[in-house]
Amino acid sequence: MPDILNQSEIDALLASTEIPPAEPPVPATEIFSRFDRDPEVTEVRTYDFKRPERVSKDQMRALQTLHEGFARNFGASLSGFLRTIVEVRVATCEQMTYSEFIAALPNPTSFNLLSADGLEGQMCLEVSPLIIYPIIDRLLGGTSQDLFIPQRPMTLIESRLIGNITGRGLAALSEAWASVKQLNFTVAATESNPQLVQIVPPNEVVVVVGFELKITNRAGTMNLCIPYNVIEPVIENLSSQSWFAASRNQRSKSTEETIGRSLKEATLTVTGLLARTTITLADALQMQPGDVIVTDKPANEPVVVCVEGEAKFEAHLGRHKDVRALRIVRATSPGTGA
Repeated sequence: MPDILNQSEIDALLASTEIPPAEPPVPATEIFSRFDRDPEVTEVRTYDFKRPERVSKDQMRALQTLHEGFARNFGASLSGFLRTIVEVRVATCEQMTYSEFIAALPNPTSFNLLSADGLEGQMCLEVSPLIIYPIIDRLLGGTSQDLFIPQRPMTLIESRLIGNITGRGLAALSEAWASVKQLNFTVAATESNPQLVQIVPPNEVVVVVGFELKITNRAGTMNLCIPYNVIEPVIENLSSQSWFAASRNQRSKSTEETIGRSLKEATLTVTGLLARTTITLADALQMQPGDVIVTDKPANEPVVVCVEGEAKFEAHLGRHKDVRALRIVRATSPGTGA
């Protein structure tokens, strides 16, 4: 008798003869533009309108590099002011919406509105209470060992003390931004509840630079919020190539002029070297007033004028208004000794 198939074999046989369902056709990519573009060649990227990125990656890297210099200068300034080691470093540098930035801040906190000459709009500088009160305790002579962080707005005295810290931070921030544009940052207003401050619309793009501050056994954060519309006039100068080129130009012009003006005010010691000779130690011990020291240099030869020990000029010795004077004859050639 022929073999009889069981039910599982019958199902397998029927499954092998079934036609797989056809895949739905992929719609062709359409590009709506004023000009004709080939979809096969044109690169199409997804864009999230809820989180737009208006600052390029090069500009973000330039902003991070700029504020790393600010962190170094601010840390050095705080270390000298507080008489202890304060470490300040850039922790994050990202762009987000203003509503997201405000939602992530604690309440209460130290929220400062910054304005700068030459820029329209305001920036925000937020300092966490976790580092504010250790700094205040340090300024008042404490050790911050068993410090309690109160959950309340700062008093007038505490605000005045923190104002000294904020002022030093703004000075370092102005110095850091000088390579891009000369800006003078000032505190326009302060607030303890960041929810009450709205300098830009909630969906406006802002660049948030987060810093980490460490002092002895305490640590806290500081956030600098820069709205895009504030730095839009100078955003092109923040690309990596143009920013470093601006830094080089700044060093070659403004920095040289500043150093030159400072050097012009430096004092130098000028001496007139009559002659040189050698004597024995015994002669030096027996020397008395009225003794004559004989040298090999003729009396009519010019005197060597030394500036900080280096021979620079030759001069004749004389008198001017009852005081000894030297009249410069000529400059000595480089490498010529006295």
